[in-house]
Amino acid sequence: MKTNVFVKTKNVKNFVALMEELKKLPPNIPKITLVYGEYGLGKSETIKWWTFRNECIYVRANQGMSTRWLLSDIAEELNIETFWHIDETFNEIVKTLVKDRKTIIVDEVDYLIDKKTIETLRDLHDRTGCPLVLVGMANVNTKLARYPHLIDRIYKQYEFQKYKPEDIKQILEELTEVPFTADGLEYLSTRENQFRQLVKLLNKIEKKAETNQIKILDENTLRGLLNERTNIKTLQTA
Repeated sequence: MKTNVFVKTKNVKNFVALMEELKKLPPNIPKITLVYGEYGLGKSETIKWWTFRNECIYVRANQGMSTRWLLSDIAEELNIETFWHIDETFNEIVKTLVKDRKTIIVDEVDYLIDKKTIETLRDLHDRTGCPLVLVGMANVNTKLARYPHLIDRIYKQYEFQKYKPEDIKQILEELTEVPFTADGLEYLSTRENQFRQLVKLLNKIEKKAETNQIKILDENTLRGLLNERTNIKTLQTA
């Protein structure tokens, strides 16, 4: 299986388009975006892929993260000093970002809601005008409803959609090193609907194909592999 390939599914393309749109907004429009969706749809992988290719600040929230902790992580990304007093660190971050504006991306933002730490991000956006991307789980938009001042500043929301069969086929085609027939791809596209599970399934199939010296995978052969049948060669010639 190819490990150095990033598959640009429809979700990825939509996210990239949204980020480009966010960067081009005029100064008088709030630049907060909410990105959310169920687990296993490639949100975090997409975020990391984008941040690696763009100059931005990336912070991953954690359970119990305080305002001090959050600001310390942002300051570390900016290579600036942190202070004992929270307001000093905040002001230093603002000063740096006003001079050199960068997109701020906060992953797993769900962890920041209950402790109201997320309000600090709103303040940071208001003071600097930097684009702010909040990334969370499927129901984060409902949780954020308790912060109307934040919701009011959200320019757009994008929900990562469940993979459609064409997305799954694309993932399989671009990651596999063993060719599939059309009916083989069609069969596998109904087996899993989460990226990590698809990768595990593909890895399992490729190992079994190598063991059985299978050069091409059709539906009949795949059914045999995944049902632990041993007479694979017989299946291939059936």
